[in-house]
Amino acid sequence: QVQLVESGGGLVQVGASLRLSCVVSGRTLSVAATGWFRQRPGKEREFVAGISWIGGSTTYVDSVKGRFTISKDAAKNTVYLQMNSLKPEDTAVYNCATARPGGKYDYWGQGTQVTVSS
Repeated sequence: QVQLVESGGGLVQVGASLRLSCVVSGRTLSVAATGWFRQRPGKEREFVAGISWIGGSTTYVDSVKGRFTISKDAAKNTVYLQMNSLKPEDTAVYNCATARPGGKYDYWGQGTQVTVSS
């Protein structure tokens, strides 16, 4: 089993920064990639950013490119999402998730709320 625990969300003003953390535990050797997803009020869940566990390659949704950075610390089994220049439209519940090699994202954390106010 793989367990994920997110933290770092909060209430901030427009233009502020937050860093989300996702600690991955359990059968971490089976993890091929970790991603961040978000669900805005009244909207479907969407992919935000992802990173491969071994190679470290990253990908982002267009709306956060240049503002968000995903990274990992293998020694701590932790993935981060650095969020800069936050906008009200970034307000959402953010979840991290893991995928096995060749598989879909099938393990999910409990989520952390990010609220950006003017």
